Amino acid sequence: MNISLYIHVPFCEKKCRYCDFYSIERMHQKDEFVQMVTRELALRATMIAQQHSVKTIFFGGGTPSLLSPTQFQTIGDAIHNHYHVDSDCEWTMECNPGTVTLENLQQYKTSGVNRISFGVQSFHQTELEFLDRIHSPEDAETAVELARTAGIHNINIDLMFALPHQTKETFTATLQRALALNTEHISAYSLIYEEGTPLFTMLQKGEVSQSSEETDAEMYQLAINTLTSNGYSQYEISNFAKPGLECKHNLVYWNAEEYLSFGPSAHGFINNSRYWNYRNISTYLQKLQNNELPTANSEVLSVSERMFERAFLELRAQGVRLDKFKTDFGIDITNDLKSTIQLWSDEHLVTLHNGKLSLTSSGYSVCDELTLQLISGLEKYTSSVWKPAPDNQYQDVFTIL
Repeated sequence: MNISLYIHVPFCEKKCRYCDFYSIERMHQKDEFVQMVTRELALRATMIAQQHSVKTIFFGGGTPSLLSPTQFQTIGDAIHNHYHVDSDCEWTMECNPGTVTLENLQQYKTSGVNRISFGVQSFHQTELEFLDRIHSPEDAETAVELARTAGIHNINIDLMFALPHQTKETFTATLQRALALNTEHISAYSLIYEEGTPLFTMLQKGEVSQSSEETDAEMYQLAINTLTSNGYSQYEISNFAKPGLECKHNLVYWNAEEYLSFGPSAHGFINNSRYWNYRNISTYLQKLQNNELPTANSEVLSVSERMFERAFLELRAQGVRLDKFKTDFGIDITNDLKSTIQLWSDEHLVTLHNGKLSLTSSGYSVCDELTLQLISGLEKYTSSVWKPAPDNQYQDVFTIL
C-alpha cells in the first residue's frame, strides 16, 4: 500500500500580510525544530504497517527553503530511516524565490527533491510589495533558471489574482511572463482576506478594497483560458499542469487518500482518522522533547463523513469516481441524484466521462456553489449532515510561499 508524507516547516524571513498559515520569524529555533521533527517522524512511523511505501513527500510552510542543505538532509535521512520511499517518489519542496541559490538547490536535489514549487504570486513589483514579498520579478525568473541548472525539471509557480488595484492587463502580463518560463505546472489562486491576517485588518479599516466578485470571476476565467490554450490542463480548481505532470501529492488530497503530516499545525489522515498538531512551536517542541506525539486533537471519521469529504474533494479536482463512490458508500450519484446531475449537464457545468463526474471550465467557475448543491443532495438522500473538516486541513495544498 502507498502513503504520502507532508512536513510543515514553519519559518519565514518575513510573514506575508495575506497568509494565515502557521509560520514564525524566529530563525534561532530551526536546529531544534529539525531535531524534533525527526523524532516525530520516528514516533509516527508506528502508525502505519511496514508494507506501506511512500509515493509522495511534500515540504510546505512557512518557507522550507530557509532550511540549510544540512538541515534538510537530516530530515531526509530520518524519512529514509523510518519509511520505505519508492524509487519514483515525487518529492516536492516549496521555495520562496528570494531564498534560493544554485548550490542549495543542487544539494536539495541530491537529498531527493525532484519537484520545486516557487511562490511567485506576481511579476509586478508594486503588487509584490503590497503582498510583502521579499523577491522581485527578476528573482522569480532567476530562481526557475537556477532550478533547471540544478537538474530539477518539474517546477510549479504560484500566481495570485484579484489583488487590490490589479487589472486584467497587469494580470495578463503576469500570465505571459509565467508562460515564458515554460514550467511544468502553474497554480492560480484568488486573494483571500483571511480573518486574523494583517490584510484582513486593513480591509476592516478601509485601507484596502476587495475586488468585486465580477472582477474575481473575470480574472479566474482569464487564467483558465490563457493557461489551457497554452498547453496546460486544468485538473483542479486552482491547478494547471502539462500532460502527465499533475502534482501527485495534491492528488492524494483530492482523492481522499491517506497521508502522515509532521510539524506544528500539520494535519494528517490515516486509518480513517484525522489528526492535527499543536499550532504553536513551543508546545510542539516540548511534547517531542518528552517523547510524546504533538497531536492537539484527532477524530475518527464516520462513513457518512468520509462520503461527504470524498464528494467535496473529488468534485473540485479530476472528478468524482462514480463506481468507487458506489462501492464505498452504496450511492449511485448519477441515478440517486439524477435531477441535479441532469441540470448540471444541461447547463454544461459537468461531464460524465471515463466513469467520472467532472467539472467543465464553466463548472470550475462555480465550483463552490455546485459543491454545496451536491452535499445538500447527499444530505437529503442519506438523512445525514456534513461536518466540514477543521480549518487548514489541506494547508500544504493552499500554502502560498
